[in-house]
Amino acid sequence: MDFSKIIIGVMRWGIWGANHSESNVQKLIETSLEEGLYTFDHADIYGGYTTEELFGNAFSEMKIEREKIQLITKCGICMPSEKKNFPLKYYNYSKEYILNQVDESLKNLKTDYIDLLLLHRPSPLMNPEEIAAAFGILRSSGKVRDFGVSNFSVTQFDLISKYFPQLVTNQVEVSLTETKAFYDGTIDQMMMKKLQPMAWSVMGSYFAEDSERTARIKSVLVDLSKKYSADAAQLLLAFLLKHPAKILPIIGTSKAESIKSLKKSLEIDLTVEDWFTLLEASLGHKVA
Repeated sequence: MDFSKIIIGVMRWGIWGANHSESNVQKLIETSLEEGLYTFDHADIYGGYTTEELFGNAFSEMKIEREKIQLITKCGICMPSEKKNFPLKYYNYSKEYILNQVDESLKNLKTDYIDLLLLHRPSPLMNPEEIAAAFGILRSSGKVRDFGVSNFSVTQFDLISKYFPQLVTNQVEVSLTETKAFYDGTIDQMMMKKLQPMAWSVMGSYFAEDSERTARIKSVLVDLSKKYSADAAQLLLAFLLKHPAKILPIIGTSKAESIKSLKKSLEIDLTVEDWFTLLEASLGHKVA
């Protein structure tokens, strides 16, 4: 499956963030498509189980063919909310739960199929045979076209893949300030399998914290901004896009102008030296 080179994350579109109206969601969808970004990343829990419905209601009123967009969603986290009376937060990957949650996502998104279903987070109790059985039912019924995982380690990916070899991605946290996936085998595994990893929290902590590390990065970005005629956010995204794994970054913005701006990061080709200058700034020391 060919996903858009930048994926639009919708987590903050609803009550967990901007609390957009349906008309504002439509504007964001329109802007995304105008920029050639047609893949939208959901999870059933976003907005306390309300954001899928917000998106579905908005999109269903637009005169856009369903095949013009791709919908990713995730399941497996049981989270107490006004919509769900769970006693505590936990994970559930029983066949029945997966099937029920997909039916709920289909209803909320007002669609006949999901392009990609991800297991949201690994559970100590997940049974790979039961998960594979659920995936098989969903694929044969046409309700889900492809499957993957999110936040899984190398061995956890292998565990599920052993019973369902057709996994297409692992969506993990990776950014200039969170580089663990470059070293723990997660990205290597995707490359060996010729799969594209997806990255969330792609800005890392750069805009969220004031620390020695972010100060070092900022100092480097000042010079690189001039060199590449780009802002900090575009360069942070370009850092991920430089990687040969062809990482698919998920941008979590809820602003149309930011979608347009971040799309320009696809035009930035950092030199190897500049890439490592950024990495060194993040690590706080020269590479070994």
